Amino acid sequence: MIPLRDANPSRRVPVINYLIISLCVLAFLYELLLGPQLRVFLFQYGIVPVRYTRPEVAAHFSAFEQAIPFLTTMFLHGGWMHLIGNMWILHIFGDNVESALGHGRYALFYLLSGLAASLLHLVTNMHSAVPTIGASGAIAGVMGAYFILYPRARVLTLVPLFFIFTVVEIPAYVFLGFWFVMQFFSGAFSLAGGQVQAGGVAWWAHVGGFVAGIVLLRVFRARRR
Repeated sequence: MIPLRDANPSRRVPVINYLIISLCVLAFLYELLLGPQLRVFLFQYGIVPVRYTRPEVAAHFSAFEQAIPFLTTMFLHGGWMHLIGNMWILHIFGDNVESALGHGRYALFYLLSGLAASLLHLVTNMHSAVPTIGASGAIAGVMGAYFILYPRARVLTLVPLFFIFTVVEIPAYVFLGFWFVMQFFSGAFSLAGGQVQAGGVAWWAHVGGFVAGIVLLRVFRARRR
């Protein structure tokens, strides 16, 4: 299912959401300029689990070099489709969450969701030497918050039915709930099959981000009250 838009206008200009999208686009354009150096760049600024789980590898990095990927990975992407897909989802759901939390809280919420997603990915892929990049985990946190805040908001969705595509409006809790279940079972099957990042997708980062978004939303809203 591909979301096209939500029938849930924002009450304020989503300044932070626009800033995040802009930074991700600029970071991707920079990646395109790196050429042969891109692989080294991604290993340096993406999440590579063995850098944290193998002492002989970790010894080659300073504390700062180990910490910075948890931030930078949220702004890097592996291709145009990866970037466009993530930014489109963020555009649809992020403005309403930012409106509910406020600009400053939303920025911190986004970063903490991404951090939680990266940590769960690291724990579930401890022996992986593959760099993981993308805003998907942080965006999953935004989706988790939207799931709680606006469960009955209508989402115009493109749904494939065999060889026919149809457009329907479905409640947000159906779209987001289905998405979360798919991520969870895909992650479970990848672990059961002994695969790491099956299909290049960090399933458990999505699960961790979604759950973190729900938890963090309750914390941020309680503090705001």
